[in-house]
Amino acid sequence: MENLIDIKGVTHAYKTDSGPLPVLDGLDVSVPEGTFAAVVGPSGCGKSTLTRLVAGLMKPDEGEVWLHGERVKGPRKTVGMAFQNPVLLEWRTILQNVILPLEIVAPSMSQKDRETRAHELLDMVGLTGFDDKRPSELSGGMRQRASLCRSIVHKPEVLIMDEPFGALDAFTREDLWQTMRDLRKAEPFTCVLITHDLRESVFLGDQVIVLSGRPARTQYVMPIELPEDRTLDILYTPAVADMLHVLRDQIKIAQGRAPEVH
Repeated sequence: MENLIDIKGVTHAYKTDSGPLPVLDGLDVSVPEGTFAAVVGPSGCGKSTLTRLVAGLMKPDEGEVWLHGERVKGPRKTVGMAFQNPVLLEWRTILQNVILPLEIVAPSMSQKDRETRAHELLDMVGLTGFDDKRPSELSGGMRQRASLCRSIVHKPEVLIMDEPFGALDAFTREDLWQTMRDLRKAEPFTCVLITHDLRESVFLGDQVIVLSGRPARTQYVMPIELPEDRTLDILYTPAVADMLHVLRDQIKIAQGRAPEVH
């Protein structure tokens, strides 16, 4: 399978008053087209920096970032992004929020076609009938569903998700995992998910990439060989329990702590 994303030997440091702050050190990451890569690692290790590099929002000090065979040199219209804060505009309805990317990247598209596309996605995530509501009239989970619709309304090559479910309660978070699973089936795309939740990484991912402590490198890659139509019950199976034990140990190693003896 061809890689849609290739990050090759990327090193990056932020400039600070006290000197350079290294965050990435020779990072190598590959994400095959149509797959879901979950990225985990210690807090502050450079996970969000990785997403900005893929989106073309910043350039690495060293190394290269490739997207669909083209070197990333600036912001890309073919990348969608979803964050922990849905960042919906209160002065626009939910429908108007969802079609916003189409107004930017597809200005020649008719308003009717934009609204039809948005309604398809809103129906898919269970927001039928809420298109004329304002963001403040929706719950946190509903706002995040609308944000997901907005991030893929223009059919991006890559969806980047930076802890999109981190601020939600456990039940809503698990519900949105299932929504994400269903969206992938209906709207195939390549995804990079940044998360601190190992269960989330296993449930959603085709691979889990563990980054080391800062400056980050690729410490460990775990392929996830579970059914595409997986349900939450699979998280309670011995196979997934074993995966989670391995990933927890890898996080401890990244934090400079000794893993547990099982």
